[in-house]
Amino acid sequence: MCVENTPPPSGRLTRRGVLAGAAALAGTSAVLAGAAPAASASSGARHGSPGRGGDLVVEGGRLLDPLTGEVTEDAVVVIVGGVVRAAGPRSRLGTRTPSGVPVLRAHGQWILPGLVDAHIHLNTAAEARDAVLKGATSARSGSTNFYQDVAVRELARQAPERAPRLRAAGIFVTPDLGDTILADPDLAPLARLREGVRSTEALRRVVEVNLARGADTIKTRVNERAGLPEQDPLVQVYDHEQLSTIVAAARRGGKGVLCHSYSEKGCHDAVTAGIRSLEHGAFVGERTLREMRRRGTYFTPTLTAIAGLAESSDPVLAERGRTYLPVLERAVLAAHELGVPLAAGTDSSGGTVDPIGREVELMHAAGLPALDAIRTATTGAAKLLGFASTAGRLARGFAGDVLVVDGDPLADLGVLSRPVHVVRAGFSVPAA
Repeated sequence: MCVENTPPPSGRLTRRGVLAGAAALAGTSAVLAGAAPAASASSGARHGSPGRGGDLVVEGGRLLDPLTGEVTEDAVVVIVGGVVRAAGPRSRLGTRTPSGVPVLRAHGQWILPGLVDAHIHLNTAAEARDAVLKGATSARSGSTNFYQDVAVRELARQAPERAPRLRAAGIFVTPDLGDTILADPDLAPLARLREGVRSTEALRRVVEVNLARGADTIKTRVNERAGLPEQDPLVQVYDHEQLSTIVAAARRGGKGVLCHSYSEKGCHDAVTAGIRSLEHGAFVGERTLREMRRRGTYFTPTLTAIAGLAESSDPVLAERGRTYLPVLERAVLAAHELGVPLAAGTDSSGGTVDPIGREVELMHAAGLPALDAIRTATTGAAKLLGFASTAGRLARGFAGDVLVVDGDPLADLGVLSRPVHVVRAGFSVPAA
């Protein structure tokens, strides 16, 4: 069976049937209907309207710039319309702050840019808001079953205080789509494929449908899953040629590919096929890491997810986590030492959102200096997501996404998992 004679997917469904259904599943429909944020001092907003950020001044704390490592004492960050208009010491900016704008006082605290989670599964509006509350003001989806991440991305654009700025991945390009085949009527021709999504035509089809529905990136796999005890994560499901087909189809749409991986051969096949980032990658070897450095391929190790396996009540998963974690930690340190770009990602899923700060802590535990670990969730991850001039710093022209923490993150990275205040696009996000 093949699908080569099936007409191309129709882009007309993007904001009609498919996106409306995704919004309903994600629980964003009602939120978007009342997206205009209330203008109040408690929300940090002024003249709020759908899609527009708030106005806020954050003042009095120590400001850390992850790019340079510079720490500014008694700092002021001025946010207008959700965008940083000025950031620096009060001695230079004190007389330039706008009057009548809500002020968030951070005396005795540290001010950082909002963090970036480069691998997270957001299926609902509640999960999206939880991610923001835990410090992830920007993120990249690791795929969803029914395009909920596309709906969450639109929620973030209309009501930024309710969701991270998001790169959506749409649905997983995987051999067995399961119920995900119901995500879009243009996937229906794949239902009769005896071998699943493996042929050139079928692989292209799933990528093309994703792109037609508005995906910003494509997610695929080269190995089976670590989080399912009945699967062996070292078993390869796509070969180099199949991965190359996925990458080529994504590139035709101007998109990159993130690839779930574990085995060394799988990692090498994925990297040489041209993926943009390698996810998990526990057994990636030096040969592949050197190829990643040459190509500029990112490594998103999702240490949080692997550490979580070690705490599983399932003995197979617990043993897998205990075995994989030290191997992955060594791979992370080797990647850092070789100059492979690293991005922090929690791989949160299943309704539980892990704080992205925990991933930064685990990067440090693997051997990265504190500042370099912070960069994996700020400047490094922002560059991977195409947000290099938007997220990861608090400088003029960048997004007004702020994390205020009660302690020096360079001395104790644990404070990143316990933010005192989170500001998203100039809106102070109150706890639930």
